[in-house]
Order: sequence, then C-alpha cells, then structure tokens
Amino acid sequence: MMSEDVERLLIQFQDEHGEVLGSPFDVPLDITPDKLQLVCNALLQKEEPVPLAFFVRGEAEVVSSLGSCVKALGVETEQVLPVVYQPQAVFRVRAVARCTSTLQGHTEAVISTSFSPTGKYLASGSGDTTVRFWDLTTETPHHTARGHTHWVLSIAWSPDGKKLASGCKNSQICLWDPVTGTQIGKTLTGHTKWITWLSWEPLHLNPECRYLASSSKDCSVRIWDTVLGRCEKILTGHTQSVTCVKWGGDGLLYTSSQDRTVKVWRAKDGVQCRTLQGHAHWVNTLALSTDYVLRTGAFEPATATINPQDITGSLEELKEKALQRYNAVRSSAPERLVSGSDDFTLFLWNPAEDKKPLARMTGHSALVNEVLFSPDTRLLASASFDKSIKIWDGRTGKYLMSLRGHVASVYQVAWSADSRLLVSGSSDSTLKVWDIKTGKLNMDLPGHADEVYAVDWSPDGQRVASGGKDKCLRIWRR
Repeated sequence: MMSEDVERLLIQFQDEHGEVLGSPFDVPLDITPDKLQLVCNALLQKEEPVPLAFFVRGEAEVVSSLGSCVKALGVETEQVLPVVYQPQAVFRVRAVARCTSTLQGHTEAVISTSFSPTGKYLASGSGDTTVRFWDLTTETPHHTARGHTHWVLSIAWSPDGKKLASGCKNSQICLWDPVTGTQIGKTLTGHTKWITWLSWEPLHLNPECRYLASSSKDCSVRIWDTVLGRCEKILTGHTQSVTCVKWGGDGLLYTSSQDRTVKVWRAKDGVQCRTLQGHAHWVNTLALSTDYVLRTGAFEPATATINPQDITGSLEELKEKALQRYNAVRSSAPERLVSGSDDFTLFLWNPAEDKKPLARMTGHSALVNEVLFSPDTRLLASASFDKSIKIWDGRTGKYLMSLRGHVASVYQVAWSADSRLLVSGSSDSTLKVWDIKTGKLNMDLPGHADEVYAVDWSPDGQRVASGGKDKCLRIWRR
C-alpha cells in the first residue's frame, strides 16, 4: 500500500478535566502512541517531556495504533475526534521478585505492617502485644517496643516519619520513636473498647504532626493532642463500632461504622457535617483519593534514592512541600472517598459536597475487606473474601477488571508508587504482584507458611513487606 493512501483524521487533544490543548490536529489513522506522545509533548511545551497515555473519547486506550481504537469504538472518522492525554509517572517501580529476608521475632501472628513515609523504617504490630521496628539496610530486627498488654491491632506513621502510633485490643494507644524504639510521652487512654484505626493530621495542615485521630469499637472517635498526651475531642454519633477513620487534606474527618453509615466531621471543632447512607451491612473500610499523598507528606517518590533518608528542612519548608504535592494530586475537585462493606458493595462519594454517592460499585460476591486508591488517584483496587481483586475507575467508579489467581480470601493490597503495579496478600499464603495495564499476574510469591494478613509496598518502591499467621515478616525485593 502506498503511504499517500493512509486515511487521515482530525484529533483534538484534551486533558482529563476536558481542557482543550491546541487546535485540532491532522494525523494518519495508523499513528502509534509513541508518535502521539511526540506531538502532544510538542504542544505542551514542557522542558522535560513526560510519558503520556492516550484515550479515544476518554474511554479506549490507544495501545497499538489510533486506527484499531477507532475501529473498536466504531467512531466516525469525519468528525474531530477527542483524544484525552494522561500524564504517567516519570519513574518506574520494578516488580518485586524474591524474598530477601524472613524476619523472625514476633511470637504471635503479624497483624499489621507499615513502611514510614520515606520507606526508611518498617514497623509491624502483632498479636504478641509488641510493635517491632526493623532495620531495612541490613534487613534485621532493630527494636522491640513493649508497652501494650493486648494484641496490637492498628499502627500508623506520622506523615513526617518521626513517630509511630499503635492501638491495641486493650483500648490503649502508644507512640514510639523509630530511632530508639522507646515510647514517646504517656500512653493515651480513654477509649473503653479496642482501637480499630488510627489516622494522623496531614503534614500540610500541621507540620508538627501533633494531632492523632483514633476510632474504636466503643462507637466513638477521639482526637488526641500527642504533645500534651490528652484527648482533645470525642466525636460521638455512631451507634455501633467505628471501623475506620481518615483525616482528609481539607480539614474533614471521615469515619465508617458497623451501623452501616459513613460520617463526615469537621476536624477543628468536631461538628458532624453529614451522614452518608446506602450500605446495607457493616462498613469495613474507607479510602481517600488523597491517601497516598497524605501518607508520604513532603516525600516525593520520584526522587527516591537507593538508601532512604529522612526528610530534612524546617517545618515551614516541609509544610510548603507537602501542600504543593497535595494540591497537585487534589487539583480542582475535592478529595473523593470510597467505602467498602460486608454487603459486598462499594460506594464512591464526594463527601465534602454531597451526601448522595457518585457511584455504587457492585460485582464482588463476598465482603469487601480493603479498598485503596492508586497513588495517581485514577484507579481503585478492592480486595474481597470472594478471592478476587477488582479494579475500578477512581473518578467514576466504573468497573474495569478483575484480578483472579488467589485461591482464598484476599486480605490486603498495596500499590506501587508509580500506580503501575499492585501487590496482594491472601489467606492462601501467597503474595501476588499484578500488572495493572494488562490485568495479568506479574509475579507469584509463595513463601509464607500460612495466611498473609498484612502487606505494604514502600513509598520509595524498593521493597514489599508482608506478615501473617506464620509470625514471620518477609521482605521482598527486585
């Protein structure tokens, strides 16, 4: 075929919010994504071109050529075709492939595990009442933090990475210094039943990382001043166990409960703003579209070094950096919230503005245990006891795909910092790494001797940590 005969059409680039870029552009129908990228980056006029993904009409991704997309959608080639461009992460996280360390020490199941915001420290909470800190340079035990008298159910790093909070089944909250492994201040007591979740005030709202929110089976949420070691506010309103609390970036608190509701509160005065109803059973879990940027605070995963460092700078600088990162992720629309429930469904909300859900997401055939937005907020992953992980559109809640491979309940998932990979831990004793673009299994990681309860991917992308019933913490690397 002669090159002159290639069909041509007019395309119009636009960003995810519908902002038009340049004027309509005449391209051959067989143009590849690489060529589109050259054209689009030329129009964007950035100093450093960014990797882009293209979607015809915002629906079908251009994978091989524009023509195959047009054919699949059955689009008229006479009209100007809108093509949405999406900036992708500039860096790439490589899938973890092997277990580099098996860390023994806990004498009961590992219930939670979490990397600090820069990926420098790793902490785990266990049924043996201890919190343990692990040295990641040598992958050996570092400190054992003793102070709780019952199972440690929840742990949370302050967004500056200088403190770890842990909550136990005996309704107490302790704060720890990761460098020395010693307790900071006195134990925070006040809840009358066990602690279900902990969430710190975001770094861009308060660079001192002073306030901590906790939810409990006693139906209340408490806000603690960790410097004075006292309870500032008690938020009551739920009629059953509060399962999760999230401290949003716009000064709101979100709580989910076994009373089937999600409530929105103003953090500064504890006033209840609205109640989100719709679930028909316990609400187990919440996720904010800004979770990842709030977790990492002033740390930018794209600039990660091989040996993670603590973030340095004055409080003002940290606050400014965290605020810039938050605003970049949040952009023009307020943060979105998703809730997962024992009724097998998820709801997507715009909680700052509306008490009606944006979408009801159905498809799971068993309870939803965990849900997480990808770091770039474009996707949602939900883990369920139906053995599957489902991926949804993070803006509309539209169902995209199911990741199948586990042969038992999926307990937890964690995204890589570049939003291209997902790792899942299951009661079938394996971890699995999924490639999200293809929806295929990238790596199968057996190694645990029993159910895997907790999994986390470090924000610098270097490691995955997992823990579970076999009492071992395992570190996985490239």
